[in-house]
Amino acid sequence: MKIGIDIFGGDFAPDANIAGAILAQKELPQDAKLVLLGNQDQILACLSERGANPDDFEIVHAPDEITMHDHPTRAIPQKPNSSISVGFDLLASNEIQAFASTGNTGAMLVGSIYKIHTIPGIIRPCITSTIPAINGGNSILLDVGSNADCKPDVLYQFAVLGNIYAKSVYGVEKPRVALLSIGEEETKGNLLTIATYKLLAESEEVNFIGNIEGRDIFSGIADVIVCDGFTGNIVLKEAEGIYTLMKKRGIKDEYFDRFNYENYGGTAILGVKGNVIIGHGISNDIAVKNMIKHSYEVAKSGLSVKINEAFN
Repeated sequence: MKIGIDIFGGDFAPDANIAGAILAQKELPQDAKLVLLGNQDQILACLSERGANPDDFEIVHAPDEITMHDHPTRAIPQKPNSSISVGFDLLASNEIQAFASTGNTGAMLVGSIYKIHTIPGIIRPCITSTIPAINGGNSILLDVGSNADCKPDVLYQFAVLGNIYAKSVYGVEKPRVALLSIGEEETKGNLLTIATYKLLAESEEVNFIGNIEGRDIFSGIADVIVCDGFTGNIVLKEAEGIYTLMKKRGIKDEYFDRFNYENYGGTAILGVKGNVIIGHGISNDIAVKNMIKHSYEVAKSGLSVKINEAFN
């Protein structure tokens, strides 16, 4: 299995990405080969500085960079030799089995849709976040930013996607799927959540347990929590904010330490014909390492194939 890594991605590129790749290479199974995409001279220099053997990696020269300031839709066609564009070309031709980046999220979404394409039947691909639960487990929250405005059928698909993700990657046998709303009753919420509740309540595809409120997000009541991307992004940033505030105030707590983004590294784009993983833009070497390890888990699980089978 080959996993492509965008070396230009993120605020601390290329150093953090190459350092993370070196750490991941030591922990991944022997069937995994890391493909480093970026400026070849930079990659070789960084590997040499860290005493890493270049032969442990495959290096693909992709000299152009898509920055955080580039327009996502224009960047892919305008920069065909960028690490992101080349990464998607390799993924589309199955020369790599997963592609991960901490770079421009918009460009990664655009590349996913236009280079490897959306799975037939999927209305909108989405991204998730892992939410630590107080009972020691985790919940999957989706969408967390790629679809700010949604319709009921889109949220219904998010529930199905989250259900497959929880089963395939996290090994949850029968995921409990909940809808995030402002009340537990099916009549509570806005027009979107009320209509979505009806669709999920009638579904035989997911184990729908009803609505949950904001206070229940971290309780572990649900394995999958469904919401629109606007709401999900606010929840995600709130969780990150709580962790940052606690660190600034010198508060050490075992549970809240699990909010550290480094632990999760990255998240898969669900609903596209390939394994694409997005990491946090501020990722350090530990976060990049965990993003790469998660990429391996996603590819090994056959997630995109299982989603394709479910929708076709």
